[in-house]
Amino acid sequence: MRITAIIPTFNEEIHIEAAIQSVSFADEIIVIDSFSTDATVKLAARHKVKIVQRVFDDFSSQKNYAIEQAKHDWIYVLDADERVSNELREEILNIDLETTNNVGFYVKRVFYFLNKKIKFSGWQRDKVIRLFDKKYCRYNGLPVHELIDAKGSVGSFRGEVNHYSYRDSDHYILKLDAYALLQAKNLQEQNKKVTAFHEFVKPPVRFLIHYIIRLGFLDGKAGVTMAKTQAYAVSKRYALLKELNKKEN
Repeated sequence: MRITAIIPTFNEEIHIEAAIQSVSFADEIIVIDSFSTDATVKLAARHKVKIVQRVFDDFSSQKNYAIEQAKHDWIYVLDADERVSNELREEILNIDLETTNNVGFYVKRVFYFLNKKIKFSGWQRDKVIRLFDKKYCRYNGLPVHELIDAKGSVGSFRGEVNHYSYRDSDHYILKLDAYALLQAKNLQEQNKKVTAFHEFVKPPVRFLIHYIIRLGFLDGKAGVTMAKTQAYAVSKRYALLKELNKKEN
């Protein structure tokens, strides 16, 4: 059974070539680009890939659009900052996709922050559906952290994908700002209002969740930084929602 790998990109010149190499096991590779302003497309074009450009609206729509362009039913989605481990690659190549009863497979993600492997802080149970049959699976409409809606049973791989999402604290905050804006727009569409609870209670609660409940303190300095930035992201989301609501009025 043949596989199409899909890599969504926007200004991923640092990652794109390694990402393409990471899914070299696929029979087709599609780079779905949101009109990058750096060298992402130029670097991707050096490789045997199909490049599709589409104006970004949300993550689910972007990925679902790329899925429609795929030649093959089985899809592997790789974020540009992820790398398939050797063990996972072997599992994918050895599974019989023609006879499996599963419509998709979960993959555990191992998160790296500032080149440090994060073992706690909420990432210890992180898993996502990465390989799936497009006849039975599509991304749903969440603005951030989109999920696969699978019409059937989903298995799991033992192998992992390594996730190098943030180069440094500034890059982390830049991404969180982008996510916060998407979430704020989604909340505005639902006519949500900002209260004192959102502004003054939710951010410190989010810090405690990541640092204490999700054991972030065991990740040392990186755990403190991640908990703080998660609290910042919540605060930013509602600050942006407040601004959007003011502009509407």
